[in-house]
Amino acid sequence: MIGRFYRRFTRERDLTSGSLPKAIWILAIPMMLGNMLQAAFNLVDMIWVGRLGPDALAAVSMSGSILMVLMFVMIGVGVGTTALVARSIGAKEKAKADHYAMQSLLLGLIGSAVFGLIGYFLSPLLLALLGADRAVAALGTGYMQIMFIGVVVMFFMFLISAVLQGAGDALTPMIILAISVLLNIVLDPLLIFGIGFPKMGVNGAAWATVIAEGIGSLVALEVLLRGRSRVHVRLADFRVDWGAMGRILSIGLPASVQMSLRGLMGIALITIVARFGMAAVAAYGVVLRINMIAMMPGFALANAAGTLVGQNLGAKKPERAVASSWLALGYYLLITLLLGVLFFVFPEPLMLIFNDQAGVVTVGVELLRYTAVGLPFLAVGLVLGRAINGSGDSLPTAFFTLVALWFVQVPLAFYLAGRLGLTGIWVAILIAQVVLALLNYGWFQTGFWQRKAKESY
Repeated sequence: MIGRFYRRFTRERDLTSGSLPKAIWILAIPMMLGNMLQAAFNLVDMIWVGRLGPDALAAVSMSGSILMVLMFVMIGVGVGTTALVARSIGAKEKAKADHYAMQSLLLGLIGSAVFGLIGYFLSPLLLALLGADRAVAALGTGYMQIMFIGVVVMFFMFLISAVLQGAGDALTPMIILAISVLLNIVLDPLLIFGIGFPKMGVNGAAWATVIAEGIGSLVALEVLLRGRSRVHVRLADFRVDWGAMGRILSIGLPASVQMSLRGLMGIALITIVARFGMAAVAAYGVVLRINMIAMMPGFALANAAGTLVGQNLGAKKPERAVASSWLALGYYLLITLLLGVLFFVFPEPLMLIFNDQAGVVTVGVELLRYTAVGLPFLAVGLVLGRAINGSGDSLPTAFFTLVALWFVQVPLAFYLAGRLGLTGIWVAILIAQVVLALLNYGWFQTGFWQRKAKESY
């Protein structure tokens, strides 16, 4: 029975016909669970490493900020992979989907070799540039070098998930991630504290992650190699197609730039907030975490919309592609409206869960209320942006992100902070969310992204 259930949800589903609500939730629910598992993966590492002391925690935190650059690259290649695989599946061109999957894996192999070598040898320098002291740099160098040794398994696990999601299978990546998280939970204390193994400290956390993701990648690769999903890669097709790789990157690079712009904007914004003291920084950090929880269902629904857009455009059903985007947005708008009421009416109890200092709570209460007002605009920008990316038209959304964050939010935050204090920063964030929502909404309404999809395919 379990095997029949699994095959039904990974092989037999046609996302280009039938009930749209069912298609959206079949994709979105496993993605939501996957987001929570990924958060658990990171949290477990921090909990165990935190027991080694502040230097160890600082080493892992600093290393994580450097490794985040790799995440931006992987997200970009993943967006391109998902879009092209989805288009091929929707067009009933399975051989083309298989080909794009293989080229994505080869791209990951090449990219991981380049980043792995560069990162391994530059780890000490990169930590020094971030301002790590001698003790933190010594711990962080070993941790980073191990992570860069294993970067290929990170690429493979992420890209295979992108392939499967493009094919309409969000369940298998979630199951594989669950296996990796459970392995990481078991391996972390064993390798960090030397229970049955040599005591490795911070390096043990890195090895636990690499081993857990390595096993997850092998399971995922086995799914593709044995044709257990709608996509089947064969070692006989192990050859480079620069044209296919170029199409993946033409969609993926703007998405990588988009994520990088967000990461750099976060650094710029926190420097403005820091002018008002550490209580303001702490409150900002707490609200960011609360907001990230609110965004988890949004990421899942947005990615579901992207997959449905890709497959239905491939099947020459643009009306269904548009309808799936609006429906996914409607679901997330409902969620954000409920969360917005919670944030606006009960901001103080929410802040007290994380911190009970009066200064932090006071600042956080005001920011949470501005966040509540901005949530519906966040929903529009996120879901419609990912839907457009799902068509393969990722350059406009990257440009819109640049305009909203760097031409509006950052300059406006600097300006308004000098006149309204912290409130000015919150107003700037809200205005930028409105601008990004309007830009993505406007481009989505033009329908130009549907024509662009044909060119990128």
